[in-house]
Amino acid sequence: MNQVNCFSRNDLSYWPAPAKLNLMLRIVGRREDGYHLLQTVFQFLNYGDCLGFVINDHGQISQKGANVIPTDKDLTIKAASLLQQSAGITKGVNILLDKRIPIGAGLGGGSSDAATTLWVLNQLWNVGLSTPQLMALALQLGADVPIFIYGQSAWAEGVGEKLTPIALEPLWFLVLVPPVFVSTKKIFSHSDLTRDSSLIKIADFLEGETTNDCQSLVCQLYPQVKQVIDWLSQYTTARLTGTGGAVFGAFKEKLDAEKVFNQRPKQWQGFIAQGYNQSPLHYWGVAKRQGTGF
Repeated sequence: MNQVNCFSRNDLSYWPAPAKLNLMLRIVGRREDGYHLLQTVFQFLNYGDCLGFVINDHGQISQKGANVIPTDKDLTIKAASLLQQSAGITKGVNILLDKRIPIGAGLGGGSSDAATTLWVLNQLWNVGLSTPQLMALALQLGADVPIFIYGQSAWAEGVGEKLTPIALEPLWFLVLVPPVFVSTKKIFSHSDLTRDSSLIKIADFLEGETTNDCQSLVCQLYPQVKQVIDWLSQYTTARLTGTGGAVFGAFKEKLDAEKVFNQRPKQWQGFIAQGYNQSPLHYWGVAKRQGTGF
């Protein structure tokens, strides 16, 4: 599949699935079903995967792309199947996935892909579900999927589904990803994970409380992540997003982020992106309707 960039050019045949950052993450408890109770802050980035959708009349759902994910783990197929079955849709779709977000990096790649699939097919299949209805479906696919349907930077509680919009400064983020896959399941099931952090308020976050309760454990289990944090901390406050292993630092100016990025050890993947308060997916929906670029 040809490489596309639906974030920076007028390619309206593709839809964005943006990456996200967790600007802080506190684990404040655990439900009886094993899900962890969280407080976190989500912000979208103008960087991510791109998806194309080719509708068919025979009901088959498939996915192909430059980096194909195994079918049984592919959240785009699961999302399309869930919407198809719940709404009684007889049409199918071939999903074209241009994968940019590293897997296992805590950037929400799979969740964002699933949300974009639900969002777009709700329109292309003429399902007509409201945003809250789509968010309810999205929660069945994973705790992070609803935020991408919601489409606003948000303070999140519960398992991540209780969302309050929050306005965040549009900083530039340098994101570095060491060559290691961090297992979310391993982190959340580990006996050393902090699960009893005290509840805080939005005002506490805005005043500088940005702890990630997963960071110390991830650094302990994955030394390569700690190396990235230690290196980036020379230039700015370095933080883990989600369960990692992506590490990010914030800069007011893009040029400053670029200067640091160009000095990084070359074995680390990474990118620079600006934080958005509204998801690029929602912007792109407006561009689609108007026939203009983003």
